Amino acid sequence: MSKKDLRHIRREYDLDKLEGSNLPDNPMDLFTSWLEKAQSSNITDPTAMSLSTVERNGQPSSRIVLLKKVEDGKLIFYTNYHSKKAREIRSQAKVSALLYWSELERQVKIAGIARPVDDSDSDLYFQSRPYESNISTWASPQSEVIPNRQYLEREYEKYLKRYPSKDNVPRPAYWGGYAINPTIIEFWQGGAYRLHDRIAYNKKEERWSWVRLAP
Repeated sequence: MSKKDLRHIRREYDLDKLEGSNLPDNPMDLFTSWLEKAQSSNITDPTAMSLSTVERNGQPSSRIVLLKKVEDGKLIFYTNYHSKKAREIRSQAKVSALLYWSELERQVKIAGIARPVDDSDSDLYFQSRPYESNISTWASPQSEVIPNRQYLEREYEKYLKRYPSKDNVPRPAYWGGYAINPTIIEFWQGGAYRLHDRIAYNKKEERWSWVRLAP
């Protein structure tokens, strides 16, 4: 078996610091500020986040999803309710999400409870999506075994014919949003000499408090 030594790959971090005197009482204020900075910094996919769920046997499972909205202190993403992630959320609603912005030397780790959003919210977002994306939602039995790519392409063509215009594509009942209600939010800012800043907020009885963690 071939081996590849990666120990020489490293970088220095020195762009910014997290000072305790500048921290808001509500971590969502800082999260929103960091997210806006990422969006304005020419970062590819600044809303991409790694979402981790847990299988029934305790095995963690992760994938990248796109954060689509921050509302009322919650993080909202959309998916197929028949997908692996959705099945795992139904079994165990506790999830973890991570956003990493390498160019800013920042990451945010979030732990919380995921719940489905209202149908009206899912309808509004579905209607805003590109026509082709909505057709794909009908065509793809997400996370199910399929025989080959040709099967997927045939299904796509079938639904193109069934719904020939954007205005008549209904939202499938099996597709919609989840809102993550955070209970823990940790901010990481890269620091010189590996003296990174880590600030962890914890919510108890709807009140936030924070501590500084060693890197």
